[in-house]
Amino acid sequence: MPFDLPQPAALRSGAAGRKLVFAHYFTPYPLSLDNASADADYYTRNYLDPDGESGKHERYGGLLRDRPLPVQPKGGDWEYANLQQEVRTARAAGIDGFTLDLLSLSGKNWDRSNLLMAAARSVDPAFKIMLMPDMTSLKTDDPAVLAEAIATLGSAPAAHRLADGRLVVSPFKAEEKSAAWWTRTLDILQSRHGVRTAFVPLFLDFGAHSAEFAPISYGFSEWGSRSYVGQEGNTRDVRRAHDLGKIWMQPVSVQDARPNQGIYDEAGNTATLRATWTHAIEDGADWVQLTTWNDYSEGSQFAPSLHNGYAYLDLTSYYLTRFKTGSWPAIVRDTLYLTARTQFAAADPTGDQSLVMSLRRGSAAPRDSVEVLSFLAAPAVVRTAVGSAKDTHEAPAGLHSELLPLKPGTSSAEVVREGRTRAEVELPYPADRSVEVQDLQYYAATSGRGS
Repeated sequence: MPFDLPQPAALRSGAAGRKLVFAHYFTPYPLSLDNASADADYYTRNYLDPDGESGKHERYGGLLRDRPLPVQPKGGDWEYANLQQEVRTARAAGIDGFTLDLLSLSGKNWDRSNLLMAAARSVDPAFKIMLMPDMTSLKTDDPAVLAEAIATLGSAPAAHRLADGRLVVSPFKAEEKSAAWWTRTLDILQSRHGVRTAFVPLFLDFGAHSAEFAPISYGFSEWGSRSYVGQEGNTRDVRRAHDLGKIWMQPVSVQDARPNQGIYDEAGNTATLRATWTHAIEDGADWVQLTTWNDYSEGSQFAPSLHNGYAYLDLTSYYLTRFKTGSWPAIVRDTLYLTARTQFAAADPTGDQSLVMSLRRGSAAPRDSVEVLSFLAAPAVVRTAVGSAKDTHEAPAGLHSELLPLKPGTSSAEVVREGRTRAEVELPYPADRSVEVQDLQYYAATSGRGS
């Protein structure tokens, strides 16, 4: 990375320890689904292949466009070991914990939720899991049923609690149920299970529901926008929450492209990541939720992935340090981040895909750009190659974004100072005008890591 990440103790103590950063964990997409080699595992055969799962996802060109960074098959309890690895990766990036998307109260996702609680505790007792019942997925209308499930998971030592012992409960799309329904749920948690709670509802429409939920809430959050335009509402929402005496958990995102829903947002290379982090910092958010750690079906992953490596996670560590400590970290190593799509936004897939993604209303306009994001310890020349087009630009010390037109072929960049190459990076995935499957995610590479 271009800077030295503070030690965990520095990020978890004093004022920094009160500024919490969580990453949204989505249980359907762990590091491995079958403990097989990546060249023939379930991700490769059934989620990335348009014909996977007996053609179930053919209409939209396959379920996923990216996958977790492959891991080697393991002996013993490999699922537990892989979850431990994910906790270590998040912790090493400075993240305080996961928000756990509770999709079901039984079955594989429930089992994986319980396993994650144990894995977090075993790796780092200070790494916390915030419970996030997913009200778009859970199939119960009975407050007692949900309360029992929350109490069960909440009994794990890794469950996120405030200093006064209250269990934090942060339901996704809380407005799916009324404030009265949630009041009954929280009352049952305390009367039957002895669990006091701090309720932090996450809304899809915060403005319409903040007043109704204020009397029962410790704080608020929202899912947020996945494009770099239209982020001004964050300032208003943080102020509204604080005016009501509540904490605010700000969503920070990198991109969003959903083949199976036929919709995407224009992220503008790293513009959305930088804009959402900037708002979290400048607007005075109390907590941050990275949306998401690993929802590959939405293309919103911060976790290390096949097509992005550690690029987006490393960038987040930079902004996270400023968010938690109040100071920008010194840039001590020249580092480049290169982002681009592998196809042009208007490309019409030639394969059997019939449902193509359309731009979400309110998103920025589509663009076909390569971004060179430079972190330099001192001014330098940056040489670039995008397809057959070669260019140079002067980059100042600090952070600088340079946009270049996307062209067919691969992209690369290098930092040159005093006649010597100081850093170099190549994005090995070539852009093409003719594509079989639509893929509107931005791929990323960094000079700061070997892969």
